[in-house]
Amino acid sequence: MKTVYQITEYGSFITGKKVDGYITLPPHTFEQLESFILTNRSKDADALELMGLSARKGIGKVITARNYVGIITMNDGTTIEILPKVSSSSEDDSAARVKRLLIEMLKTLRDSPYKNLQSTSVNVEKMNIFEVFIRMFIDEVFFIVKRGLKCSYETIEENATFFKGKMLFSQQIKFNHTHKERSYVAYDAFNVNRPENRLLKATLQYLYPRSASSKNRNDIKILLNSFAEVDASADYKSDFAKYIPDRNMKDYSTALLWSRVFLMGKSFTSFAGSEVAMALLFPMETLFESYIAALLKKKLGYADFAVSVQDKTYHLFDEPGKKFLMRPDIVVKRKADGAVFILDTKWKILADSKPNYGISQADMYQMYAYQKKYGANHVTLVYPKTDEVAYETGMEYRSDDGATVRIRFVDLFDVQKSTQQLCADFF
Repeated sequence: MKTVYQITEYGSFITGKKVDGYITLPPHTFEQLESFILTNRSKDADALELMGLSARKGIGKVITARNYVGIITMNDGTTIEILPKVSSSSEDDSAARVKRLLIEMLKTLRDSPYKNLQSTSVNVEKMNIFEVFIRMFIDEVFFIVKRGLKCSYETIEENATFFKGKMLFSQQIKFNHTHKERSYVAYDAFNVNRPENRLLKATLQYLYPRSASSKNRNDIKILLNSFAEVDASADYKSDFAKYIPDRNMKDYSTALLWSRVFLMGKSFTSFAGSEVAMALLFPMETLFESYIAALLKKKLGYADFAVSVQDKTYHLFDEPGKKFLMRPDIVVKRKADGAVFILDTKWKILADSKPNYGISQADMYQMYAYQKKYGANHVTLVYPKTDEVAYETGMEYRSDDGATVRIRFVDLFDVQKSTQQLCADFF
């Protein structure tokens, strides 16, 4: 039985004994996770935000989840699942509901396979995020198989007992100078052994021993029967390079995005380690931004407003030459009068007990600069809802020079109401 350890952001792992408030890992798993964190710290500065390592008196070493969510799967099948820490007015904050929310957030990432995720089609109570991803890939491949695997011409070279196509004279001389009955030939065959199918088969073979779900494993076995005449890819990079995403191959696009994720670690961000089979981890700051932008686009529509993400219209300075690009997370323009509104999303828990509620002074400087450069009617910092701030609907900071920075909160379990409140600021 493959073991899954689930934790939320800012939760901590220990080993050796059970302590309230911590999740205990077996020593070997703890060491694997520690090695994974240290390996990626040395490779990438961003990985410093991945997980924290510390030591506490009477407890020993502690590993604390930080700003990344997703899954880490070890070579022995052990899975670490990290979920977002979400505060809500709703009483239902179960792990299954948080996983469904994470799936909804992942669906808003651009140029990724996650946009087709459907949390209603899988039992998220019993499946970890990795198994959900596998399920989505399987569903895509079933769709392809149902419509028929695409065929193409493949050039085959072989030392045959018959003559077909054209003779390869150099190979004929090399291999058949004493076997006149044979012919070393090259010919084109129309079959399913094309790069895209090879990649799908390689992905199915890769996932079969790594899945702990009996349904996923059974369905993979069924699918592999449909790929009996396909060779599994032995050169992923080369086969992906041969894939041409034209209209004829439209059915394959999402499945091959999943293949990139599983075979080459091409997720939003990827990490590696000697004891780690796969790590699919997502920075919550980026997920939160993407999700809020998608909600605003859907709510505002395209008739009255234009919504852009990571806008690159202005630089902080224009002389000598344009310097210091400004990239606000979300820019909303009201088409009727050209009014501009700036929003920056911050995945951070504010609290009454913190100086300035925990709002960063650097963030305030940045929002002030956005307001001045864009001539914005107002600018807004958007945070996840928290029970630790008394101002449930938000706050507002005003300067005597006309600058206004609004603070707004989003209840991720009641996004319709929160989005409506955000949009009210634009009318």
